[in-house]
Formats: sequence, C-alpha cells, structure tokens
Amino acid sequence: MAPEARLMKKPERARMADHKIKNMAEFSQLSGISRPTVSKYFNDPASVRKSTREQIEQALSKYDYRPNLFAVNLNKKRPRIIGVIVPDTSDTFFSELVRCIEARCMANGYLVIVLSSRGDPELEGRSIEMLLSLKIAGAIVAPLGADSDRGLIESLRARIPIVFLDSRLDDRTPFVGTDNFQSMPLITEYLCRTGTPPTYFDMPAINNNAAERKLAYLQTMTRLGFQPEVVSVTDARDWRFEDVGFTEAQRVLDGPGFATTTVLCANDRIATGVMAACYQRGLRIGREPGCDLRIAGHDDQPLSRYGCPPLTTVAQNFDQLGSHCIDLLMEGIESEEDGPATAPVRQIRLGATLMMRASA
Repeated sequence: MAPEARLMKKPERARMADHKIKNMAEFSQLSGISRPTVSKYFNDPASVRKSTREQIEQALSKYDYRPNLFAVNLNKKRPRIIGVIVPDTSDTFFSELVRCIEARCMANGYLVIVLSSRGDPELEGRSIEMLLSLKIAGAIVAPLGADSDRGLIESLRARIPIVFLDSRLDDRTPFVGTDNFQSMPLITEYLCRTGTPPTYFDMPAINNNAAERKLAYLQTMTRLGFQPEVVSVTDARDWRFEDVGFTEAQRVLDGPGFATTTVLCANDRIATGVMAACYQRGLRIGREPGCDLRIAGHDDQPLSRYGCPPLTTVAQNFDQLGSHCIDLLMEGIESEEDGPATAPVRQIRLGATLMMRASA
C-alpha cells in the first residue's frame, strides 16, 4: 500500500474508533454482523460459532462498544431483571443479604436493581412504584412492616412474583426468614444456664419480628420457671436501632437500673447502643469475674464479632436466606406461564446458630 493511502487510512480508523456508538443496531451496522447474531451473543456468547464470536469481540474492541444490558433486558419478552427493596442498605444485615442475593442472581443470569426505603414508608412506596413502572421478572421485598402500604404491595404482587424477606405481611406470599421461636429460646436458655436469667431489651414495634421475638422470650422464661423482665422502648417506629438502644439504656441506668445482670437485646444493633451507654457509665461488660453486665443480641450482624467485647448472639444464615429467596422467586417466575398457581404458598423459616463470645 502506498504511503499516501496509509496516511489516509489512519485518520479514518481514528474517526471510527472515536465514534460513540449509541445502540446495538448501530454496532451491528458498523461491524457488519447481523443484529440477531449480535443479540444472541450478548444473551449467551457460547451460543454463536467460535469464528463469529471472535469477529464480534474484535468489533467490540475496535469500536469500544459496551451494550446497555439493562435496556437489553427490558426489551426481552421475559426480562432477566430482579428488583430488591430493603429497609436500609447501610444496615450490615441487609447489605450482607443483598450481597448474597446479587451473587445468586448473577449466577442465574439476572441483573439486580436494589432500592432502599431508609425506614421511611413514603420512600418504600416510591420504591414499589418504581418497580411497578419497570418491566422486571420478579421482586424480593423486605417490607417495613407496620407502616408498609399494603395496597401498593398488593399491586406489585398482582403484577409479578414477589417474595417477602426477613418480615412478612401475609400468608399468601412466599416468605423467607428466621424462625424467631427457635432462635430466641436458644439464646434465652443459654443465658439462663450460664448466669442470671436475662432481662429482655425490646425493639420498636416496626414489624412482626419485634412481636415474635418478645413473645418467644416471654414463653421461654415462663417455661423455665423464671420471672420475665422487659425493658420497653419508644412507641415510635424508629429504624435507628443504635440510637434507640443507647437512649433507652441511658434512661434505665439513670433510673433503677436493669432488673438482672444479663441483658438480651432484640437485635445486634440495639445491643450496640446498649453497650455504648453502659461503657459511658463505666460498666464492664462480659462473662469474666468482675464484670457488671452480660449483654447478648440477635442476628449476628457482620460487625458483631468485632465489638469490644465481641457480642454473643444468634446467627441468621445469610447465604441460606438469600438462596431460598432466589429459589422461591425462580419458582414463581417459571410457574407464571403455567397459569394461576395451585401449589401451597411456601413460607420458609430457618433456624439460627448460637454464637458464644465474650460479651455473655
């Protein structure tokens, strides 16, 4: 090739490389590969011949094109997008659950949209409306509970398969959560065996977990022949559990103090606030001789093992919670084509594991 021709070709290649491809149709036209073949490649690269796959990948490199997979999915007859709504993505309990759900969805070829209600019923409503406006395959919802807009959730359930996570609103929707009537007796019995019977430090009445855990504690103490002792907290449906635990523990310590030298908190975040209040009062927490209080929680949040001292608690299995959610949702998605569901609604409650650490 003559030098002049080479000089003319270089700017042309540069212009082509610099050109911003807007969509898959334009990529197909520039690369000379049919649109159906390109679409087939993006759905499953192994589904096209090796030579075609190499040609597409060379064109992708040449034009620096990356498809909008979200838009691709929305255009499918059966979109491979899952919506997830949780009360708070900054809560390590829910962030760990989201991590597990995302991993399972990716393994199944699904994209995930994660929305947070931040403990606000209005924001939860907006999140549900967002999912209603999109073309998605299904949704996993960890509802706020008492303040949730049941009408909106019913509209979502009528549109797509959904699964409740952690807290349920009814018996007609698939649900995955921890069995509070197994987990609370497990840790209550342990605390009674190893020291003074526990005083129960309640949580705001935000969902059915709050009521179930308190009831499970009361039943266990009565069965064991001990007097139940309960620290009631604010009536406000407040998701700032650390603040609630800290403020209410200060109130107790400024008053008569705890009824026993063992405190069982409704969840780990409440326990974090209680421990902070006790530390400020100079109280020593732990099960060693000379300690003033034993404190335990529920959930085994990822940071609980790194507290000072590490928190005794009961562990919910994040991987199993996430996996069962995806399994139930996939069952719902796959059965949609078979007409109205006739099988009983599955509601899975998983057992927890006792985590004995230095705090109790």
